[in-house]
Amino acid sequence: MPLGTASLVDTRSGADLDEVAIFERLGQGRLEPPAWVAMPAAVAAGAEPLIAVHGILRRAEEQARLFAACAAALGRPVVAPLFSAETFPRYQRAVHRDRADLALLGLLDALAAELGLATRRFALFGFSGGAQFAHRFAWLYPHRVTHLSLAAAGWYTFPDDAPFPYGLGPAAKRRLDFGRHCRANLRDFLALPIDVFVGAADNAVDENTRSGPAIDSQQGRNRLSRAERWTMALRLRALSLDIAPRITLRILDGCGHDFRQCVELGGLDGLVLPPPNEGDQVSTYPAYAAVPATGEPCQPSCP
Repeated sequence: MPLGTASLVDTRSGADLDEVAIFERLGQGRLEPPAWVAMPAAVAAGAEPLIAVHGILRRAEEQARLFAACAAALGRPVVAPLFSAETFPRYQRAVHRDRADLALLGLLDALAAELGLATRRFALFGFSGGAQFAHRFAWLYPHRVTHLSLAAAGWYTFPDDAPFPYGLGPAAKRRLDFGRHCRANLRDFLALPIDVFVGAADNAVDENTRSGPAIDSQQGRNRLSRAERWTMALRLRALSLDIAPRITLRILDGCGHDFRQCVELGGLDGLVLPPPNEGDQVSTYPAYAAVPATGEPCQPSCP
């Protein structure tokens, strides 16, 4: 077997898949992060890639490999950018001074030129810290995202007037008001299909959980309660603007805060990349108090 390729099997059907080339593309510092790419032998015409963003353990290769089989069955590439701790220490915020958002856009432009990928619009997934990045990126660039999938985010940007990145309000002591851009894109963001996943056992407060009286009051104490509260807040905000919500929440039975476990035990890969006509799962929303939504959105724009 040629170096850089993997023979994959779709474990749900047992069917052998065509070979998929899995390789690392080197980066260019802050301009373009390196990335792991899973390229099916036959890319479907106009296929939108899945951009999969890692958590703080930065296991980009693992995400590319574990999504590769489901993506190849659909003829879709997977791109897993690697935001190094040295260059992008706070990539989760998307618009921290290292500007991970612009680096991802640069990477996608380069892959379009080099590999012919259709990267103007794409599905976006993130796990843990990657889910934090992914939903903030989608707030800022909703016109680039066709489907947003988030798994096990530690905390969220809420559709309220808390200072960005906790909400959409102006951030204290910040020169640039990225909350303003998010407010401008509010309607477009709320109209996106958004799937939120979290393990049923992902309810521990660990050293990586941002905690404190203010954030716990706004979002809940752990990843499970925060996922429930955020989806509720988005749904209610969408309804208040006469937008039909396309927001789902799926609890993965038996899963904790572990990406591989969520895939192998919870079937996360097939939920993020379902066969045609098998998406749009129905969700339920728990009885958490809604976060107040204030202010009228501006006209859509992007930074």
